[in-house]
Amino acid sequence: MRDTLAHRGPDDSGLYIDQEHNVGLAHTRLSILDLSSLGHQPMSNDNGSVWITYNGEVYNFKEIREELEKKRYAFKSNTDTEVLVKAYEEWGIDCVHKFIGMFAFAIWDRNQQKLYLVRDRVGVKPLYYFFKDGILLFASELKALIKHPNFRKEINLSILPHYLRFGFIQSPYTIFHDTFKLKPGHYLCLYKNKLVEKKYWDIVDFYNADPIEGTEEEITLELENLLVNSFKYRLISDVPVGVFLSGGLDSSIVTALLQHNIGSKLKTFTIGFDESGLNEADWSKSIASYLGTDHTEYYLSVEEAANIIYKIPEIYDEPLGDHSVIPTYLVSQLARKDVTVALSADGGDELFCGYSRYKAYVRLYEKFLRLPKFLTNSVIKSMTSLNPSRVDDFYRTFQAVMPEVKEIKDKYIKWRDMLIESNNGNLIEMYKCNLSKWTTEELGGIIDYKYNYSYDAAYVDTIESMPNNELLNKVMALDFKTYLPDDILTKVDRATMSVSLEGREPFLDHRLLEFVARVPLKFKYHEGTSKYILRKVLYKHIPRELIERPKQGFVAPLSRWLKGELHQVVKEYLNEDRLRREGIFNSEVVSSYIKDFYSGVSINVNKIWFLLVFQMWKEKWT
Repeated sequence: MRDTLAHRGPDDSGLYIDQEHNVGLAHTRLSILDLSSLGHQPMSNDNGSVWITYNGEVYNFKEIREELEKKRYAFKSNTDTEVLVKAYEEWGIDCVHKFIGMFAFAIWDRNQQKLYLVRDRVGVKPLYYFFKDGILLFASELKALIKHPNFRKEINLSILPHYLRFGFIQSPYTIFHDTFKLKPGHYLCLYKNKLVEKKYWDIVDFYNADPIEGTEEEITLELENLLVNSFKYRLISDVPVGVFLSGGLDSSIVTALLQHNIGSKLKTFTIGFDESGLNEADWSKSIASYLGTDHTEYYLSVEEAANIIYKIPEIYDEPLGDHSVIPTYLVSQLARKDVTVALSADGGDELFCGYSRYKAYVRLYEKFLRLPKFLTNSVIKSMTSLNPSRVDDFYRTFQAVMPEVKEIKDKYIKWRDMLIESNNGNLIEMYKCNLSKWTTEELGGIIDYKYNYSYDAAYVDTIESMPNNELLNKVMALDFKTYLPDDILTKVDRATMSVSLEGREPFLDHRLLEFVARVPLKFKYHEGTSKYILRKVLYKHIPRELIERPKQGFVAPLSRWLKGELHQVVKEYLNEDRLRREGIFNSEVVSSYIKDFYSGVSINVNKIWFLLVFQMWKEKWT
């Protein structure tokens, strides 16, 4: 099990077996702090009664160590691992509240005969577990669990509709039965063969707290101070550190604030594409030049993309449909040549109202609410009776004299379904329609399993726990608790660790999160401007004209690739004979979607990609 994760820790490895209690811990080490053998794991306290295996970083370990030294604890190493062990000795599992960082760790307490599994507040670091028939298995990636002879590799096909809608599998579920992701901000305790889960942190608590008071200038200054402190913590390392610079607002502010607050040149890294409208490499170069960083860029070819596609099932041992895994993997590979730690600027959109879909969603929702009921019902009736294919045919007939609308058929279905859910007063379902690639109606045609709404508990719980909050705060909290950990952070963790690079998330310091959640919404979304207060901080350091442009995101030109050089991959994994033989998908219906995609019908490329990723994963792991 341990050796399947050698890519996460190529520098050292270790085992600890407690035969008396039938407990085993294993570890592979990527040396970041105290590169000596004193950082070897699993690590114990002085008398061997507490053992830990730990992935991640606790950035304030020096401050905690000083506090423990005042309580007469002695230390042998300069690692944060030893600090974690002795913090547990002093404060028990409540020590987790002292940690600023990203972490997934297991602590075995021999005296109490308790095993704790702990995951950081946001879910930067992964933690999977399998629990059945008295056996608990846990690891950073599924591939380690699969190695155990008692692991049952049974696909949970009922989760497939959720994966196909959103492109990821939402915590606590996984692709396999009896196997789970530990939810962010939670820990598990195994005692006398009973497994108990407890939540220790939730961003919703801070959205529901009293808002921060102060003028715009006062709040902006406090935010900047928090940003600088959070970002500088992520530079703590005994090995070289760099930054992923996409040229967007979030990565630019990380780079700018750090470059202005350290005495050396930051190393920055960017991936580019030879595709107009998707390439941000030129913007990244301009920002790097202005800030004076040591910048490296690389342009991704189609041939390299094809090679990476075949690596995806090995790197992502659970289906993940986010196609930006391709450039994320490549930029990680590029950075690893020069650094061992890289900062990524994820979380800014979820915190500061950055996604364009937020504005569109709220605008649609408010428009729908203003419509008279009789008119809404009439519009719904008309849209329901009209075949979406007719809309696509009409658009293509008159495309030359109409404004450009990509994927008009899919957009028509999405607007129709959102209007229906709005009319029913169902905020959650309306937002899920906004996020979905495949609709539940379409899924009914390609897979036999019906949509199981019990898998959407996180959506329901989040909305119901924020009854008095503003709509935009609710959807940001939804994404923070679902899309961020289960898609974005999963993508970055696996891509970076697959090349033995530690990815760090400077926006996801819990002190910063707690502050921003309480900042009044008008400072995050102001008169149509997203990330309003963040922009005020950034424009102190970078000219506005280097930043102000339409948001693009870190994506690849997937549609062009699949219709061109990568067409063979689609034919290999999604051909009708293969689908019919495997019996999971309706082969004829899937084939009709693929035919439409290649004939020019406006099919969202993610529909094809999600199916392709699942098929490639299935071949590798089942």
